[in-house]
Amino acid sequence: MAVLLKSSNEIEKMRRAGHVVRQVLELVRSHVKPGATTLDLEKAAEKHIADLGAKPAFKGYHGFPCVLCTSVNSEVVHGIPSSKRVLKEGDIVSVDCGAIVDGYYGDSAITVPVGEKIDPDTARLLRVTEASLQSGIAAVKPGATLGDIGAAVQAVVEAEGFSVVRDFVGHGIGTHMHEDPQVPNFGQKGRGMKLRTGMVIAIEPMVNIGKPEVMVLEDGWTAVTGDGSMSAHFEHTVAVTATGSKILTE
Repeated sequence: MAVLLKSSNEIEKMRRAGHVVRQVLELVRSHVKPGATTLDLEKAAEKHIADLGAKPAFKGYHGFPCVLCTSVNSEVVHGIPSSKRVLKEGDIVSVDCGAIVDGYYGDSAITVPVGEKIDPDTARLLRVTEASLQSGIAAVKPGATLGDIGAAVQAVVEAEGFSVVRDFVGHGIGTHMHEDPQVPNFGQKGRGMKLRTGMVIAIEPMVNIGKPEVMVLEDGWTAVTGDGSMSAHFEHTVAVTATGSKILTE
């Protein structure tokens, strides 16, 4: 496994890409409302990425057709925006976005409630998934292990009775969307590769209210929960620094 360590100059380029992603996600968040379609979100994001002078990371990646992944309710990841997918009060939509600036990638995801009336368990799912991401990030420092990150995420999720998706994991990132190492959202403390200063990783818990199993639909992209339960997804791109970690997509 060849892990590419980044210089401070490279990390700064990735921070700029991450800043684009954050601006796009905040714009998309403002468009999430009952009656909007996931294609409406896509169009807003595509224009904003272009306006900010960046390139979309997802469009064309292994043939993916859009700049956003929009995954609604029981869709876990990689949902394809569509004019037919109309958001309703009480839905949740996870929005995953990547951007390229000067050849370097940023990648982040949020899950957003639609409207004001969200089911209490679903609201708790969003809080817990975001908290598990923060717990994973807090475990990042030189000498810590990938298992430390996964264990931190898993502990927060399972303490609330939810489950961590195991079929999809976080990843290294840099001049490519996906680099080594893989970053699972489960694991044992002290296990796995040790983190080193200059590593940059995308930590991205995907959490289900029900069981962890997922399946991919006939479109070849959209992953859904096997039991039809709600799923949430939050992600940040994080650099390992001499003193701990730096979130590049804030």
